Amino acid sequence: MTRLEQLFGGQLPRLVMFDLDGTLMDSVPDLAAAVDKTLMLLGREPAGVARVRDWVGNGSKVLMRRALAGQLQHGGVADELADEALTLFMQAYAGGHELTAVYPGVLECLDWLRERDVKLAIITNKPAQFIEPLLEEKGLAGYFQWLVGGDTLPQQKPDPAALLWVMGQAEVEPSASLFIGDSRNDVRAAKAAAVPCVALSYGYNHGEPIANEQPALVLDDLRELVASGSGLR
Repeated sequence: MTRLEQLFGGQLPRLVMFDLDGTLMDSVPDLAAAVDKTLMLLGREPAGVARVRDWVGNGSKVLMRRALAGQLQHGGVADELADEALTLFMQAYAGGHELTAVYPGVLECLDWLRERDVKLAIITNKPAQFIEPLLEEKGLAGYFQWLVGGDTLPQQKPDPAALLWVMGQAEVEPSASLFIGDSRNDVRAAKAAAVPCVALSYGYNHGEPIANEQPALVLDDLRELVASGSGLR
């Protein structure tokens, strides 16, 4: 029996929802390049990949506010400057994603789920305009029936609104649904929607271990979720 089936009492969920950045793809190198280009256009020093890795997860607007502040806390950043920076960032990030890579095990997991007719969705705080082109470019187009970006609904994760919306569209109850992510926003959104959450250890959680958020399961590789013969940990 797989870990996935163990989570659902020996059955498969009918719906699996995924975060995108830090869960299916390592997108930080391209995000950092766009952040640094924006900062330099504004006459500021670049932030670098390591710092940007700790800042992502709350959407592009918050990412740029953090970049302008040089830290996670960004309350002192003027709205006018933040708006200017966001416009520049969106232009820079639209330029290409050659540095973004699909994590090992992702395709195998998606194929396994699709072969068993499990419904699939993406729920991310990334702006919706980038999702479909990125999936197409990285060979993940066609797996997902629903794509929800950070600006698709008025609310973003950790608000559960997107999870509730997708479950409504799929006509699947929370007890038969699963959310897979890598950050505290993902775990908290899932818990608020009464959906079990599997978290990946390799993603972006502001430098904190994702196990601190107490998801149902923590994995190092998505293949561990669908491999037979291993117990929960």
